[in-house]
Amino acid sequence: MDKFIAHILVVDDDDGIRLLVKKYLNENNFLVTTANSAEDTSEKIKIIKFDLIILDIMMPGKNGLEFIKDNKKKLDSPIILLTAKGEANERVEGLEIGADDYLPKPFEPKELILRIKNILNKTIKTDKIRIIKFANIKIDLNKLLIINNNNEFKINNTEKTILEKMINNPGKTFSREDIGQLIELDKERSIDVIITRLRKKIEIDPKNPKFLQTIRGAGYVLWIE
Repeated sequence: MDKFIAHILVVDDDDGIRLLVKKYLNENNFLVTTANSAEDTSEKIKIIKFDLIILDIMMPGKNGLEFIKDNKKKLDSPIILLTAKGEANERVEGLEIGADDYLPKPFEPKELILRIKNILNKTIKTDKIRIIKFANIKIDLNKLLIINNNNEFKINNTEKTILEKMINNPGKTFSREDIGQLIELDKERSIDVIITRLRKKIEIDPKNPKFLQTIRGAGYVLWIE
């Protein structure tokens, strides 16, 4: 996947459903973060601005409807509710309190994609397709710009190529060889310099990176989930 369409948060306590939805969305060029509870979701929305949230209603602890009610003022991402077939009252309540759509389980993956695209066509502009936000960081691949705590940093095309690949594969470790092939550079030291330069633009403390980390003996990884 070279370009992502949008960044989606998938919330479901069922590991199987959560991973299947993530896999299908990834295959359709969506960047996906997952959460397994309302509490986990609350933490994720504090640091990442999502283009859309897919939210299961029935979860242990705080359910999906309670999550929406508790976070009304913080939520500006559209929401698709996942519901069981017999939850008509919950579906109506979900729409009343701010959800944008719902899909009863079990559902066809193609229908989910269509519903997502219909909502995004109304809420996301073309020039936002390659923008990602997490923590206090905004990466705009269109404008070759990183905004970190209101500080603006320009990135060059080499840095953009590396970031774009990592953003579309969050949590994946890229070896120096992988990065070298990506940017057509075979000098390991030069690759280290580029990563160090990116850290200075992304990290609050580049010497103790939180997002763009080194995996000893393996390479580099970008954590945005």
